[in-house]
Amino acid sequence: MNRIDATLAEPSESQTSSEPAQADRSSSQAETPPEPLVTRITPAGGWRLVDLGELWRYRELLFFLIWRDVKVRYRQTVLGVAWAILQPVLMVAVFTVFFGRLAGLPSAGIPYPLFALAGLLPWMFFAASVSTAGNSVVQSERLVTKIYFPRLAIPFAAVGVAAVDFCIAFGVLGVLMAWYGVWPGIQFLLVIPIALVIGLAGLAFGTGLAALNVRYRDFRYVIPFLVQFWMFATPTVYMQPPADASGVMSVLMWANPMTGLIGGFRSACLGLPIPWAQLAVSSAVIVAVAVVSMAYFRKVEDDFADII
Repeated sequence: MNRIDATLAEPSESQTSSEPAQADRSSSQAETPPEPLVTRITPAGGWRLVDLGELWRYRELLFFLIWRDVKVRYRQTVLGVAWAILQPVLMVAVFTVFFGRLAGLPSAGIPYPLFALAGLLPWMFFAASVSTAGNSVVQSERLVTKIYFPRLAIPFAAVGVAAVDFCIAFGVLGVLMAWYGVWPGIQFLLVIPIALVIGLAGLAFGTGLAALNVRYRDFRYVIPFLVQFWMFATPTVYMQPPADASGVMSVLMWANPMTGLIGGFRSACLGLPIPWAQLAVSSAVIVAVAVVSMAYFRKVEDDFADII
């Protein structure tokens, strides 16, 4: 029994030699852990183009921001999303009384309520995009100062919310077209690309105003005045004057890039002749403004968290 107990108590040479080896291996593994993945975020500086790949990686955040703003806009309201329909309907009623009945403005042989609504819908989409995008960065102060994400997602989300309202209100135009028996032709397919360019226009001007609004808070007062003046300088509820017309307003309309977009949208919906040349020039101007505006936004976005 004593011999057996001694044998059990004393470890063998193989055990005593293997234990230090295992201890060395475990200590070496503990001393050299795998290196963690490190992402370094450094300001690039200068004028930069839009990083579409980065925006695509943050697409879930973009969709969440759109959904959040849609819920906040219609939270604790009696009519809810019906406001997206009621607003253009009330505006059409007002303009029909004052411009259609009292002033007797021509409407190219189209019933004036339908003519006015076909111009007001794209304009309200553009105006809402500019207004919400222009104030979006300042209103997202807490989000900007806490975490990193592509700041362009904020004005993009603002335009997305305006697009939701536009899609809802577009159904009113379809109902009114059926009521008056106005059916478009194959050119109705142009509504989608023209609406996309109008959304790009709202994003272009709204992004530039958002960057300026962070540094110069005066722009919060400039934006509503700018949008209101721009509406009356655009043939939304009246016909565009001919190219050879004289006057300051005529010159402003032909220099206005929204004139071709609003006219093209209305013509595509109601089957009127499409102003191809003016539509092409307006689209080219909007693309150029979008590139410059977003490049400036990316140039100054590194300072947003410090000065907002």
